Amino acid sequence: MIDVCLDILNPKRCCLLVIDPQENLMKVIHKADRVISNIALMIHCAKAMEIPIVATTQYQKGLGPFVPELAELLADNTCVDKIEFNSLANDKVKQFIVDLPAAVDTLILVGVEAHICVYQTAVCANKMGYRPWIVADAISSRKGRNAKLALSRMETIGASVGPAEMAVYELLERAGTPMFKAMLPYLR
Repeated sequence: MIDVCLDILNPKRCCLLVIDPQENLMKVIHKADRVISNIALMIHCAKAMEIPIVATTQYQKGLGPFVPELAELLADNTCVDKIEFNSLANDKVKQFIVDLPAAVDTLILVGVEAHICVYQTAVCANKMGYRPWIVADAISSRKGRNAKLALSRMETIGASVGPAEMAVYELLERAGTPMFKAMLPYLR
């Protein structure tokens, strides 16, 4: 049986991995607007809390660039074009993760497709000794059923799963702080 890590998210222990929210792919993703909105929320949160961010595109020549709503938010971050479905099988992404401070043990995953790239990345993260934390309303697939099955499989392997708002509030830890006030506009 897999041990489930019940720690609350801690910004010093996290990295945000944004997987393939590209123009041509997002056009066919189930509940794409919700996914894009929640990915943006997680990027704003990561930037405010100085959580490292790495983003990927899947064969950008075919699937296009990031959707415009996210491209600007990701402009100053490490972005890697890959052909691997498992983001961590890409040497540049893997090196980015390995080079993070030793305290980073949690990879917060957002993006598409849940049952392919997100799932395979979560499995690999787990094997590498990282805790995958899946933002359930910031991932999806072309078919909603596939996303739902992927979430179930990821929970089975020991990944933590929760909505974007849960992740943000865990990272914030308390109300009334400057960080909380900075995030309020994105949480309304």
